[in-house]
Amino acid sequence: MESVNTMALDAEKRTNVRYWIVVMLFIVTAFNYGDRATLSIAGASMTKDLGLDSVGMGYVFSAFSWAYVIGQIPGGWLLDKFGSKKVYFFSILTWSIFTLLQGFVDMFSMANAIIALFVLRFMVGLCESPSFPGNSRIVAAWFPAQERGTAVSIFNSAQYFATVIFAPIMGWLTHAVGWSHVFFFMGGLGILLSFVWLKVIKNPTEHPSMNRAELEYIEQGGALTNMDHQGAKSQLAISKWDAIKQLMKSRMMVGIYLGQYCINALTYFFITWFPVYLVQERGMSILKAGFIASIPAICGFTGGVLGGIISDFMLRRGYSLTLSRKTPIVLGMMLSMSMVICNYVDSEIMVIVVMAAAFFGKGVGALGWAVMADTAPKEISGLSGGLFNMFGNISGIVTPIAIGYIIKSTGSFNGALVYVGLHALLAIISFVFIVGTIKRIELKTA
Repeated sequence: MESVNTMALDAEKRTNVRYWIVVMLFIVTAFNYGDRATLSIAGASMTKDLGLDSVGMGYVFSAFSWAYVIGQIPGGWLLDKFGSKKVYFFSILTWSIFTLLQGFVDMFSMANAIIALFVLRFMVGLCESPSFPGNSRIVAAWFPAQERGTAVSIFNSAQYFATVIFAPIMGWLTHAVGWSHVFFFMGGLGILLSFVWLKVIKNPTEHPSMNRAELEYIEQGGALTNMDHQGAKSQLAISKWDAIKQLMKSRMMVGIYLGQYCINALTYFFITWFPVYLVQERGMSILKAGFIASIPAICGFTGGVLGGIISDFMLRRGYSLTLSRKTPIVLGMMLSMSMVICNYVDSEIMVIVVMAAAFFGKGVGALGWAVMADTAPKEISGLSGGLFNMFGNISGIVTPIAIGYIIKSTGSFNGALVYVGLHALLAIISFVFIVGTIKRIELKTA
């Protein structure tokens, strides 16, 4: 009798399928950022072969973000209409194909090669546009509020882990066999990954490995488990554009959008100009820069995971959602401002130490997507995430171009580091003085 009771008790134990879901999000996001960073690693060699100066390279770097920004609202709408699994699969598959094709641009004449590279980078950005709104939707569906910060920080920290894993490989490929192989490698692996995604990702209510105890646990914690279920999708009582207008009139959301724009300025400096900075300003070889870039990335990854853990710990200890989310953001951005110190040191070791501290802080403060999951109206979580990501990634257009002009006009990266550091300060001002109380938006019908 006792053994029967023990078996019944074991059967009631909660499964943890949601952890495997966030692992998959982490892997896909690592590839997402790896594909974005291909040009920064291969860039120094490509500039010589294609005849690009710093301004031209800035525009090519920004091509991704032009499309990424344009695609956010349509991408969010597609996610809400067709569900995260299907839309994300086509996103991974197509961005990987366009990444692979960049390896063939040297087949064209110099001018046409630059045009082809811009177009292909543009298409990668367009195809990646549903990715982070998709991540946010999946986390909102699979995780209770008290675990959301950690889940978001795990997939968000993949941007640093991508550099840890892929930068040394891409640096070696560029050094050993040429820059085109960087694109063949990343694109080919991404195509395979898209089919793994189809196998792994399912809705919470339909996952065969998830038991009732886990489903009840996440639903009681506020997980939107039926978000993608055809029979459970809620009908929006107002138009999508009216919903967007309501979001734009919210002071809280405007502050969140501005804060994300500023945080992304640090992100795009790191994945575009940072390896170039190590080569051109600090005199490192491409191979060395690829390995050295992984050190701040490791610190960014560590900080990224820690920021979510700290936020969720504060929430479980009874602190308000507002204080729990804002505290890591403010402290992290304060530490990120330290990168300006690199303008006053000559030692390579000190440069890496300072950059490692700055990107550790950036990781701690990168909780924008957790805030998004906390605030997005449940009826339009994909569209809301797309709008948030659109504003955030305008920085991906402005930052590479602005830094390109700063370098060309001054002949150094000193002004560029000040430019990025000031964005960290503005992020603090936005979250402290504009955002106010963090809470979920309730849409008003006419």
